[in-house]
Amino acid sequence: MKLSKSTIGIIAAVVIICMWAASAYNSMVSEQEKATTAFANVQSAYQRRADLIPNLVEVVKGYASHEKETFESVVAARAKATQITVDPSNLTADKLKEFQKAQGELGSALGRLLAVQENYPELKANENFRDLQAQLEGTENRINEARNKFNGVVQQYNIVIRKFPKNILAGIFGFNTMDKFEAEAGAEKAPQVKF
Repeated sequence: MKLSKSTIGIIAAVVIICMWAASAYNSMVSEQEKATTAFANVQSAYQRRADLIPNLVEVVKGYASHEKETFESVVAARAKATQITVDPSNLTADKLKEFQKAQGELGSALGRLLAVQENYPELKANENFRDLQAQLEGTENRINEARNKFNGVVQQYNIVIRKFPKNILAGIFGFNTMDKFEAEAGAEKAPQVKF
């Protein structure tokens, strides 16, 4: 059976369209995986901070036993932050805000714990405390870097799935835009430092 030129042309066009669709789909999957991996790295950095906190609390407890309320708030905030789980494949704006809020509360409680050192000069001199504080500062930097990288990867992913004609395939295959980490409420105001 001999095919006409128009039939061959239609078959060739269908094959080209299918190849483009497969390539476009695969590129969207790759970008989505980069974004979910970047979010997993953010979670890993937050987990590192959560793992350091009990050691820091114990060291400070030895010097400042009457700061019970501060210790309890740190422990409670850590428990809350580690209980919130976010599935990177279904990262909704509400879940991301809940996650960010819990991590923000933990950061605030941790700030109060670190402020305790101002009242205890011998604590500042403690080598374990200094080491833990340095690790914690490094971890906070890692968290910031991981969040920035996540935002960059999410931006690239969102661009890919929103540009025409991939946006049509993204809609068909259920690729949705992802939300980025945003600054916490009130972060635009500089903190007041009082001595």
